[in-house]
Amino acid sequence: MTCWYEGPLAAFDTETTGVDVETDRIVSAAVVVQDSPGTRPRVSRWLVNPGVPVPAGATAIHGLTDEHLQRNGRWPAPVMHEIADELAEQAAMGRPLVVMNAPFDLTLLDRELRRHRASSLDHWFESAALRVLDPRVLDKHLDRYRKGRRTLTDLCAHYGVTLEGAHDAGADALASLELVRALGRRFATRLERLSPAELHTLQSTWHAAQARGLQAWFTRSGTPEVVSTDWPLRPGLAEAA
Repeated sequence: MTCWYEGPLAAFDTETTGVDVETDRIVSAAVVVQDSPGTRPRVSRWLVNPGVPVPAGATAIHGLTDEHLQRNGRWPAPVMHEIADELAEQAAMGRPLVVMNAPFDLTLLDRELRRHRASSLDHWFESAALRVLDPRVLDKHLDRYRKGRRTLTDLCAHYGVTLEGAHDAGADALASLELVRALGRRFATRLERLSPAELHTLQSTWHAAQARGLQAWFTRSGTPEVVSTDWPLRPGLAEAA
């Protein structure tokens, strides 16, 4: 029987105007689907005119300028609908969805849907549940005492995954997918008996513990930052209240 990390996977990634999930916008996104290791991935891409200025700092990271997005990007409303439809289709087909640092990308998509479609992301998964694999959460749990940063670039270097064209949504999504396969193989004895549905539930618990640990460190160091324990999607502000 094929283990989940050797089977069909999909991956999702975004590039954005910044790092605030409540106010920043998606400027590009990609969904990558691969049926098995080594097979040619299928990539769907979206380029978005966010309707707000793109800060110079964000452009320096992903290279997408206001001028380029205004000329070539599409309006957000139809794009967000198409992305959510694509993710729902992957869920309906039983493909786990790889998302590096899922609470960022999925929450941003949720806020964009609320902003432009008056609908939450959960609406798209009422008939088929979303099963997320987050390489950041998996790595921090499976190799928790390893020192060093755990960005996508760092994790790819550690696990021997090629990342070409970092900060391109398609390249990052593909690298995240390959990273999850590498994690599965590295920790096969701990992961092979778990289904994606079981892993989804476990990652929620693992992420909450990781967040509480980080929050305790911030508190000790006098940093006022608040760390959310929600995974893979942060509730809307009204829901949280």
